[in-house]
Amino acid sequence: MWYILENFGSRRMDLEQTMQTLEKMGTAQNRALYARHGVADPTFGVSAADLAALKKRLQVNHALALELWATGNHDARRLATLIADADALSAQTLDAWARTVSDPITADAFAKLAARAKHARKKAARWVKLKPEYVARSGWNIIALLAMHDRALPAAFFQDYLELIAATFAARPACVQEAMHAALIAIGVRNADLEHDALETAARIGHIPNARGAANYKMPDAAQTILKTVARKGFVITPPS
Repeated sequence: MWYILENFGSRRMDLEQTMQTLEKMGTAQNRALYARHGVADPTFGVSAADLAALKKRLQVNHALALELWATGNHDARRLATLIADADALSAQTLDAWARTVSDPITADAFAKLAARAKHARKKAARWVKLKPEYVARSGWNIIALLAMHDRALPAAFFQDYLELIAATFAARPACVQEAMHAALIAIGVRNADLEHDALETAARIGHIPNARGAANYKMPDAAQTILKTVARKGFVITPPS
C-alpha cells in the first residue's frame, strides 16, 4: 500500500487521484467480506488499515470529503468520514449524508464523524425516531458515542433515551436494534447514576434469542456486559429484582 501513496509524494491529491488510489487498494477478498455485511456496489474493497493510512496522507480535507461522499462509492464514503472537518459540517449536510447511507459499515463510520459535529445532539434526537434503518442506526450510534465521550451531559439526557429504547426496541429491525443495544450498554457503564436505570431497561427488553445484528454479530447480554464492565471500573451496583 505504501508504494501506491509514495507515487504522489507531497502533492495534494484530487478526487480523481484519490479514487484511483482507492481502486488500487481494493481486493476481491474484502469486497466479498463487505458484501456479507450488507455492502453493495459500487465498492473497491479497501481495508480499514489502508483507509487509515490514506487518511494520514490526506489529512483533513473537507472539500475532498464532500466530493468523495457524492460518488456513492462505499470506500470513498468511508474515507470521507475520516477526512471531513466535523466543525464544518452543516445541519443540511449531516441530513443529506444520513439519508444516503446504504449499509451498516458506512452508518457506523458516519456516526463517528457526526458525533463530533456541533449539531450531533439535535440530529441524534431526530434520527433515532426515524423509520429508515441506517438513519436510525446512525442516530443510536451517536448516542452511544456521546455516552462514552461527552462527560458534560447530565444523566437526564441519557435517561430519556433509555425510555425510548425500552418502548421501541422490539419494533425495530435488527440493524437498528444492534445500535440501540450498543447505546444501552454505553449508557449503563457511563457512571453510577445510570447503571441501575440501564439494567432496568435491559430487563424490560428481556432476552433476545439468537439476537443478531445486520453484520451477523451476536449481541452479548446487555445486563451481563454492563455488570462485568462496571465491576472492572471499580464500582458495584445491585441489579434490579
